[in-house]
Amino acid sequence: MSKPYKDLREWIERVDNAGELKRVKGADWNLEMGAITELIGREGKYPPPAILFEEIPGYPKGFKTIFGTTGSVQRMALTLGFSDVRTGTQLIRAYREKSKVLKPIPPTVVEKGPIFENIDSGKDVDLYKFPVPLMHEKDGGRYIGTNCLVITRHPDEGWVNLGTYRVMVHGKDHTAFFISPGKHAKIARDLYFERKQPCPVVVSVGHDPLLFLAAGNEVGYGLCEYDYAGGFKGEPIEVVKGKHTGLPIPAYSEIAIEGEAVWDDVKKEGPFGEWTGYYASGERPEPIIRVKNVYYRNNPILTCSKPSRPPSDYSFSKGIVKSALIWEELENCGVPNVKGVWCHEAGGGRLFNVVSIKQAYPGHSRQAGFITSQTHAGGYLNRFVIVVDEDIDPSNLFDVAWAMSTRCDPAEDIDIMRKCWSGPLDPIIPPGKKGVNSRAVIDCCRPYAWKDEFPAVAECSKELRDKTYNKWKDILGLV
Repeated sequence: MSKPYKDLREWIERVDNAGELKRVKGADWNLEMGAITELIGREGKYPPPAILFEEIPGYPKGFKTIFGTTGSVQRMALTLGFSDVRTGTQLIRAYREKSKVLKPIPPTVVEKGPIFENIDSGKDVDLYKFPVPLMHEKDGGRYIGTNCLVITRHPDEGWVNLGTYRVMVHGKDHTAFFISPGKHAKIARDLYFERKQPCPVVVSVGHDPLLFLAAGNEVGYGLCEYDYAGGFKGEPIEVVKGKHTGLPIPAYSEIAIEGEAVWDDVKKEGPFGEWTGYYASGERPEPIIRVKNVYYRNNPILTCSKPSRPPSDYSFSKGIVKSALIWEELENCGVPNVKGVWCHEAGGGRLFNVVSIKQAYPGHSRQAGFITSQTHAGGYLNRFVIVVDEDIDPSNLFDVAWAMSTRCDPAEDIDIMRKCWSGPLDPIIPPGKKGVNSRAVIDCCRPYAWKDEFPAVAECSKELRDKTYNKWKDILGLV
């Protein structure tokens, strides 16, 4: 395991030293930062670097934004504390193995932290003092919450949730925030609103990327993401208490917005280009956060993500974490012999998921497919689950397509599940019917009943391939 970094700033320094940071000076918040991020991600070198925007026109020189924090194997490994990881498959395995022995570590409350270097309250609150980007040309406004932590507390059970939900600036002192149905913060917020009570909330923008990974994925109900991240880090996350809400805020966060939402205080939110690659959720009334305090460090760094048509600046990390979580949940459900899981970036890390197994009994492949489609990590806005044999690399779309083409009889091996958990972001579901979707479980394994009689694969054996490689590698330039 690598030595933990202290905060986002030390993380940026390490990424820079590793050659994985691109500094861009003079880009405008109005569309340019988003477009540059897209260009570098799709037309630049692979993997794309993290992008630190500096000297943003109209803002103090020290104010910055950063995109693409977790968009490579090396940056993910740094964030998660892994030292000997070189490929995406190794990263998933390392994440899964760490999850098996993970012991959550609760945060430590401290009296002071860099987040309290500046405090704006009441009439001094001005969210536009930060270089909040307009991401896409058809967005309904500027979004300060894309790579963020929306911090809430369950009103009855008392546990704190950190979730990454979108937060749209409506004015100097208020924002709209959208949470998809079924998410933990939505469950808690609804309880406050049902009782006609204000919902305390803090939005952290600029923090340890490990907290973003925890907040943006399916940590179990009742488990605080601070505890989960602390377990990965091997030490507690330091937090301070918000002066209005008492909610725990990362002590080393760059910017934190503290306020409350009220049940009947809503404004239009959206449209916003999302991770599916579409403006699928349109616009609707959403609750407003009335800001009481804004805390920020000197020369703050605003963390951002640009959801868009994949690959986006965070679709890689989304797929990696989702793959590891699904793998872990499959094993926890008693599915044996799982050899790999890969949630493809083409599906935004959610819509197109492949599981590789070594079949052990009749129905094993269907079991793996059905459970994958409904796990906590894989259940939301899933579309396709493909199950393949252990000789197929689930991360290789060519191999997966070959297995689909040769080991799947559509009439026998495709099952459709209906009325599954979806939401407003689902582009194929028409307006007025969003909320549930169907999904296909595609069995691309050799039929178990006669798998030993299935035609042999026409390729070199491993022994012949290795022997030939060792003899001819220098002449053939294969070294």
